[in-house]
Amino acid sequence: MNFVTHLECANCGQRYEAGKVHNLCTVCNRPLWVKYDLDGLKQNFKRSDLTGRPFTVMQRYRELLPITNPDNIVSLSESITPILQCDRLAAEFGVETLLIKDESRLPTGSFKARGMMMAISMANEFGIKKVACPTAGNAGGAMAAYAARAGMEAYVFMPEDTPMINKKECFTAGAKTFLVNGLINDCGRIVGEGKKIKGWFDLSTLKEPYRIEGKKTMGLELAEQFEWELPDVILYPTGGGTGLIGMWKAFNELEAMGWLDSSKKPKMISCQSEGCAPISTAFEKGERFATLFEGASTVASGIRVPVAVGDFMILDAVRESGGVAIATPEKDIPKWMQLATSKEGIALCPETAVCLGALEVLLGKGTIKPTDKILIFNTGAAQKYPEAVQENLPRIDITKPIDWDKI
Repeated sequence: MNFVTHLECANCGQRYEAGKVHNLCTVCNRPLWVKYDLDGLKQNFKRSDLTGRPFTVMQRYRELLPITNPDNIVSLSESITPILQCDRLAAEFGVETLLIKDESRLPTGSFKARGMMMAISMANEFGIKKVACPTAGNAGGAMAAYAARAGMEAYVFMPEDTPMINKKECFTAGAKTFLVNGLINDCGRIVGEGKKIKGWFDLSTLKEPYRIEGKKTMGLELAEQFEWELPDVILYPTGGGTGLIGMWKAFNELEAMGWLDSSKKPKMISCQSEGCAPISTAFEKGERFATLFEGASTVASGIRVPVAVGDFMILDAVRESGGVAIATPEKDIPKWMQLATSKEGIALCPETAVCLGALEVLLGKGTIKPTDKILIFNTGAAQKYPEAVQENLPRIDITKPIDWDKI
């Protein structure tokens, strides 16, 4: 049963009919929310209904998702991702509880699978056959894979310095892949300009309403995994911000349904690198909208987003939660990646590494307490970023005696 009532602009409140193809609000050019009959959900959907359901995202939470006909679902069997307890890493930071939810286990190796699974499924429901998106890396790979699964024609535009593995996965999945001598916002402009000329549907971050509904499932399953008692703090790497926004939407919907205690929602921490920090800059200035971050440069390509159409949605969620938006030094990213992997065996992507930098700073400020239950999202697999860590390994020459004192 589908509980969607309508779509609504997140900025001006303009209403749009459900079951129709939409991109941004036609009044103010800002993103749209998918709205549900939460009273109807409260009456007809109970936590006990989850018992016995498959541990796949689309099947487990179907009432809280927008798909109407299950036959239109485009899936690669997206499973619930694990939460890993990190005691040695916790000890490094002097905290009692540090947990990592590992999204690298999803198809295509990142959390982007959630959003593209939903966006491509809805495009399939609407009969769309050609899609396009700008990408910093992982979103393009996910779109290419799900478009291939659906039999759709896909176009991907990415900065020419995007990690090589992302380039290869898009090309291998059959997407028409183009390198652009600019940043993701330049790629987004190309996608927008090509809509009428090439006839594709624009799947850019928050420029259609359904990627956020896919990312929302992070919040739904997190709540269930915590037995409906959420952590005190969630640290999340922020580029376009769909994941953070989606989780906050999920928590609000679950609260309205009576599944969560409103007094126990977590502080949402938006984490960026100082190399590209439009959201943290706006937060520090007390502004609701961010300005273009000039000269954006970070090895964490997924958060190299100098301007986000959902900037106000990110900042609203952070402030409503009592959280903060923060940027930490770019130079420390390899250090944090290596620390997490060496202490816990969890291969953190560079985007998530900035969360460890943020944790260190916020503990020092008292924003986060050592007794808090702290959760960090690992949004992708570190193996997709070979350029992020430059190792200098010693060499052994087998033609000479081994100097064991150097080993």
